[in-house]
Amino acid sequence: MSLAERVKQKRIELGLTQEQAAEKAGIRQQSWASIEDGKTKKPRNIVGISKALSCDPTWLMNGGTFMPIGDVNTRKVPLISYVQAGALAEKAPINAFDGNFEYIMTDVEMSDYTFALRIEGDSMEPDFKAGDIIIVDPELEPMPGEFVVAKNGNNEATFKKYRPTFTDMGGHQHFELVPLNDDYPTINSNERPLKIIGVMIEHRIYRRKR
Repeated sequence: MSLAERVKQKRIELGLTQEQAAEKAGIRQQSWASIEDGKTKKPRNIVGISKALSCDPTWLMNGGTFMPIGDVNTRKVPLISYVQAGALAEKAPINAFDGNFEYIMTDVEMSDYTFALRIEGDSMEPDFKAGDIIIVDPELEPMPGEFVVAKNGNNEATFKKYRPTFTDMGGHQHFELVPLNDDYPTINSNERPLKIIGVMIEHRIYRRKR
């Protein structure tokens, strides 16, 4: 049985439509359909898909003995504010902040300093909307085109697409932070102090009220 067949089988067993399953997984219905059609062989959000189907991500990818989602190891990630994320640029530990955290559960492979952030504003629309949650790993070095959280010279963090520009004589990498919404300007590290805080490793889309 292939990945496509396992995904479709579990979805049907749970009585879910493709749209409902995709919403639970935090992906688009077209992406889900591509998996069931066999076009997508290695889905990026396999953990979210497995949670939507209440099964083990390893079983979905490779088959074998079925493992209920309750038997899968999960970790909780603190959901922090943009101000707290900005402070992380100075390598302040997450547990140094006052107050109680809300936590996000995930099975994604990550470092100990990984955190979650709720999207604010519309600068990253249409792909990222206000209320979506991203999980960010500060231990990763960004690759061109990846999405990052960075300190933008103020106290708060910003979430943008990473685009390296050039490396100077001192070996320092210069870069731009690019919004997906054309109504917002690109931020250049040559024009203001910028510091990468972490790289997005998971994106969760939540159902919005109509």
